[in-house]
Order: sequence, then structure tokens, then C-alpha cells
Amino acid sequence: QVQLVESGGGLAQPGESLRLSCAASGFTFASYPMSWARQAPGKGLEWVSGIDRDGSDTYYADSVRGRFTISRDNIKNRVYLQMNSLKPEDTALYYCAKAAPFIIGDYSGLAEYDYWGHGTQVTVSS
Repeated sequence: QVQLVESGGGLAQPGESLRLSCAASGFTFASYPMSWARQAPGKGLEWVSGIDRDGSDTYYADSVRGRFTISRDNIKNRVYLQMNSLKPEDTALYYCAKAAPFIIGDYSGLAEYDYWGHGTQVTVSS
């Protein structure tokens, strides 16, 4: 069965960095685009970043572009989110998600994703 397990969350001060990891299993990882999304307390799910099957194309929400970097390792079956220059508004539960083999519309469309992890908490506070 498909499993996505996030790790690497924690407490950071504004301006610091964290790196999130997502361990994937139960599917041919290299055949699928992946994304990260987040949900802040009391708010809806927000798409953050996506990456194509071989890692050659990456996509970012305006709120994180220039600060976050998504990457993947198709040998280790892992996708990463390097988060630099963290801000308090980055505080959220961060999820990784698996899409269909091809994104039909846009990476930011949450309906593109058919499996989700359980999330890892990121808290940015001074």
C-alpha cells in the first residue's frame, strides 16, 4: 500500500532553516510527481511546492518562492523541502502528497493528489 511519512519538522526562530523529508513506499516513486502542502491553525490546506518525476522541473507558491527548495532522490524514494529564511507565517502542519503520473492542470490544484502523508509540524516563533 502507498505510504508517505514526513519528518524533519520542529521549532525554529524567524530567519532559521529546516529541512523536511518524506519517505515514500508502495508505488514506483520515480513515475509520479510529488508536492508539499501545509495547513496553518484554523486555515485551509495551502499548496506549497511541487516537483516533476525526474526532478528537472520545480514549482512554488508565491509565498515561499526564493526561500524554499523542493528536491527528490529517486533512489532513496524521498522528497525533500529545504526551508530557509523561515517566517512566523510558515507555521503549519506540512504534508507531502503523491499525484497521478502526469499533472493535468496545475501543481497547485489539490485535486491532482491521490495520497497524503500524516504531516510534520513546523513552528516558527521568536
